[in-house]
Amino acid sequence: MFRTVLVANRGEIARRIVRGCRALGLRTVAVYSEADRDAPHVKDADHAVLLGPAPARESYLSVERILAAARESGAEAVHPGYGFLSESWRFAEACARAAAGVPIVPGSPEPVADAASAERVAGGLGYPVILKAAAGGGGIGMAKVASADELAGAFATATRRAQSAFGSGQVYVERYLEAPRHVEVQVFGDTKGTVVHLHERECSIQRRHQKLVEESPAPNLDARIRRGLTEAAVAGARAIGYVNAGTLEFLVDAQGGFYFLEMNTRLQVEHPVTEEITGLDLVAAQLRVAAGEPLPFTQETIEPRGAAVEVRVYAEDPARNFLPSPGTITRLALPGGEGIRLESGVVEGSVVSVHYDALLFKLIARGADRAQAIERLARALDTCVVEGVKTTLPLLRTITAHADFRRGRVHTQMVEQGAFHG
Repeated sequence: MFRTVLVANRGEIARRIVRGCRALGLRTVAVYSEADRDAPHVKDADHAVLLGPAPARESYLSVERILAAARESGAEAVHPGYGFLSESWRFAEACARAAAGVPIVPGSPEPVADAASAERVAGGLGYPVILKAAAGGGGIGMAKVASADELAGAFATATRRAQSAFGSGQVYVERYLEAPRHVEVQVFGDTKGTVVHLHERECSIQRRHQKLVEESPAPNLDARIRRGLTEAAVAGARAIGYVNAGTLEFLVDAQGGFYFLEMNTRLQVEHPVTEEITGLDLVAAQLRVAAGEPLPFTQETIEPRGAAVEVRVYAEDPARNFLPSPGTITRLALPGGEGIRLESGVVEGSVVSVHYDALLFKLIARGADRAQAIERLARALDTCVVEGVKTTLPLLRTITAHADFRRGRVHTQMVEQGAFHG
């Protein structure tokens, strides 16, 4: 096993990884930008290294500076968390090419070169289509195109955003599925050739193609679809010899068809709901597998129990199209109690920067069944207090009280269509 792990991230996920390392008796090294000098994750670690100025390209996205910090601190391993350097576009592209028969949404097999090429592909697929950044995810650089008249403008916007966010303006063209569900499967592989799944997560409630609510198991999912998703995910991961934690994401249409969306070759933001229903520590398992050890569990021993629901609380204003709300958190009161788990990257007095993702904390509720988990989550949300910045808390309270959510009738367009207004 490693002795020292450098955590190449910030905020709540950095703190989560530090906690996982500490549980294994490992020394941790945090990295930080000048804007994060006094951040909680810096104080949590055993050692910390300054990367550079606030802009992510000069700090958290600088491969050279991350590696220099690892060498300087004597780190034997690096855990990237999610976001920033956790996703290599080269590896993501290889995953897309070697998906082992995993059903995919019809679209261009390679990134399109220009707007004219995109229009030809879209014409063959039929509108609407969606443009997606080839070099990254998180909904950045995605644009829905309803007709040929919109394509040139949407292509220019999508490529510009992709270039700014990921350093590459390349985009794919895919058929756009109306109001699908977004269901993903957590997989894990080791260096011995074992690949297992840790069941599925429902991630359909989103804004701007980014998730707000996640849960496991997925509600109202036919057993045949559930089995097909998990089998396809394991087959895809096994075909590429995948090692460590990863997630294969799928869109599920109203007819029960499912289509591979992407593979995230890292730990997911929503991994706590999987931990809650399986009782497993995914960060500890990641570190053991990275050290060459076999998976500490088998498919037969991964037995889901109960249900878990997670909400992401962002410093954003839902009333103003989720406009970021930077500032200082002047008051912070967070819930606890039976079945409640909190993953927070902030404390009272923390400065919410304009430079990074606006995620403040994640609230996870576990119950014997979905109804109990939701009730616990709703009560916990009611006791949350965040002052100094606008947050998504009001919207999340509305979502958890909504009849369709309570019944598990969800799809990816609900927020966009105004289902939770009023």
